[in-house]
Amino acid sequence: MRDVTAGQRRALVTRRHHLAGDATGPDEVARCLVGLHATDPATPYLSVLARGHGATIDDVQTAMYERRSLVRWMAMRRTLFVFPVETVPVVQAAASRPLAATLRRQLVNRLARNGSVPPVEGDIGEWIESVGEGAHAALVELGSATGAQLGAAEPRLRTLIPPRAKSDLPQNVTASLLVVMSCEARMVRGTATGAWTARQHRWEPLERWWPSGLPDLGTPDAQVALVRAWLEAFGPAPVSDIEWWTGWTKAGVRAALNGLPLAEVSLDGAPGVMLDEPLAHRGLDEAAIEAAAGSGADAPVVTLLPALDPTPMGYKTRDWFTAVDLALLYDRNGNLGPTLWCDGEIVGGWAIAPGGEVRVRVVAERGAAVAEAASRAAAALQARLGGATVTPVFRTALERALTA
Repeated sequence: MRDVTAGQRRALVTRRHHLAGDATGPDEVARCLVGLHATDPATPYLSVLARGHGATIDDVQTAMYERRSLVRWMAMRRTLFVFPVETVPVVQAAASRPLAATLRRQLVNRLARNGSVPPVEGDIGEWIESVGEGAHAALVELGSATGAQLGAAEPRLRTLIPPRAKSDLPQNVTASLLVVMSCEARMVRGTATGAWTARQHRWEPLERWWPSGLPDLGTPDAQVALVRAWLEAFGPAPVSDIEWWTGWTKAGVRAALNGLPLAEVSLDGAPGVMLDEPLAHRGLDEAAIEAAAGSGADAPVVTLLPALDPTPMGYKTRDWFTAVDLALLYDRNGNLGPTLWCDGEIVGGWAIAPGGEVRVRVVAERGAAVAEAASRAAAALQARLGGATVTPVFRTALERALTA
């Protein structure tokens, strides 16, 4: 069994995830990470800028909305990602299709339990499907529409679901059903309704992105392909990391792993797996050499990653790349804020002040060279953002302190 140290894994992440800023653009960044985390709408943009020092905000928007080489799509753990367009069929079959069935069932149950205004007559499931067909027909006619515009075109979307508990809020069918339909590959999230940091977006019919329809893959084969992609980007790692990232059961992950050539490894004494293929072994050999040379042998690789960035969010176990008190980096619900990395390790954090100044703080002492590199990285990002301010959706202690 091969022994893999934390230092080797950090070196591997630094190179694979382009933490030195050497990616060619948005498409390469998304591919090297399987997909970009997009719960916070600013994250995909800042994730690309961190890994491609020649990339711009406009480059990301062009890839997403003009070339359509990147697509916003809900997938694992009911999380929004930005995926390479060629990855979407795999993700749809592996994660989104099963999720759609769950979300549709939940909507049926909520309507049955809470009732609605006006009341649904007849079979609830058939009614939901009829409303969905009406919404899709309206979207095809409109070409692009917000949820509110679709509600005007298909009034049944405005059917109100009253709250059942005191803590609940009344809501209409629109948001829940449109999410179901997107996970069923019937519509796609299109352009934002405001600036690149805006949370609201327009919907477009799937046919505008895939005129012949999305390739239909079998779920088991797609899950094998998705786990392979994760191992290529994030392995070697414990199986529990794969379970967490996919949100699948242990049995589901094991079934996918059984379809891959695997090698068991020791991760500083803990069990892990990697692809048992020449390219994976060669990458680990190179990482071992880099780790043996020492952190920052030539110059420290310092990177400013945004809140909920896909590199740290790719793992459940994060202690091997975290040198900072977790209370500084996470909010009460476990959401990760903006982080400062040095040679594949979190050593501090950063934030954007109300006036557009990018502020950085090295918390784990790494010497003057790292502090200077962090200051240069902050100045470079500030110039590239051109005065734009970004406040993470989930605020953390260090980010708040830096913007005070």
